Amino acid sequence: MKILVTGGAGFIGGNFVYYILNKYPHDRVVCVDKLTYAGNLETLEGALADPRFVFYKADITNRRAMDGIFAKEKPDAVVNFAAESHVDRSISNPSVFLKTNILGTQVLLEACRKYGTPRYHQVSTDEVYGDLPLDRPDLFFTETTPLHTSSPYSASKASADLLVLAYYRTYGAPVTISRCSNNYGPYHFPEKLIPLMITSALEGRPLPVYGTGANVRDWLYVEDHCAAIDLIVRGGRLGEVYNVGGHNEKTNLEVVQTIVKILGKGEIVYVKDRAGHDLRYAIDPTKIRNELGWEPTVKFDDGIRRTVDWYLTHRAWWEHILSGSYKRYYKKMYGGASK
Repeated sequence: MKILVTGGAGFIGGNFVYYILNKYPHDRVVCVDKLTYAGNLETLEGALADPRFVFYKADITNRRAMDGIFAKEKPDAVVNFAAESHVDRSISNPSVFLKTNILGTQVLLEACRKYGTPRYHQVSTDEVYGDLPLDRPDLFFTETTPLHTSSPYSASKASADLLVLAYYRTYGAPVTISRCSNNYGPYHFPEKLIPLMITSALEGRPLPVYGTGANVRDWLYVEDHCAAIDLIVRGGRLGEVYNVGGHNEKTNLEVVQTIVKILGKGEIVYVKDRAGHDLRYAIDPTKIRNELGWEPTVKFDDGIRRTVDWYLTHRAWWEHILSGSYKRYYKKMYGGASK
């Protein structure tokens, strides 16, 4: 199988590239990435040395570029990871999220129609469901939970999901969608919670926690997510949505405290809460378990230690990121940290 992976120089996309190359010796991967601030070719250093891998620097909203890649490569499947994904950035600059996440999806769907691509998979997020109350641990997101977005980011992802399903109903496009809980693991860009806390502690900076840190997230090790997507692409029912969750619910404060304990250092500080901050995410993965046999294999305690160890042994990767423009962004977002 030849798989076209968009956003493959990012966190989950990069891990998926390695997952496919490692698991399937005869598969080939075509990677497309615009290499925006969160796209890093250093993430793909190992893949670039593999003759089964090819990389294109391109924007998924560029129809001409996508047509050229599809015409040349003729992929058997497309897995769309390409997205603007940081909620804080979507609040300060919504327009780029709408362009990339909605228009980019439409361009890819049209290219699949034009070139007869047998499979298109949209990587979405549990954030399209909104949030759940903290005092109802019995409630979970299912595939039939109504969409109820809270940020420009989640609204753009929900819009893309609806567009994908509309292409299935209108054109019979061979599509699937996955909505996953929070991922963590290697190559995670250091603006997100877990890598931000790890790198901040290692550099002696304060560890900024929104509000009181009571917000709850369901954490999934990225390799488990990659396995789920692979199963859906190869065996999921067309036109279906599959929720992917880890049953690893933790408050943000619990996560940060775990990192501090592992590293043996780190000063937690509290900052003004994010606008429209969702309270709790929790995924019910019953459908993908029953239909495709998927189960998460990495427990949070193991996964978080693996993740911390990766950042300890790959300092050059994240130190390159934490220079220049990212430091200005960090100061803008967290400059008001207080004990």
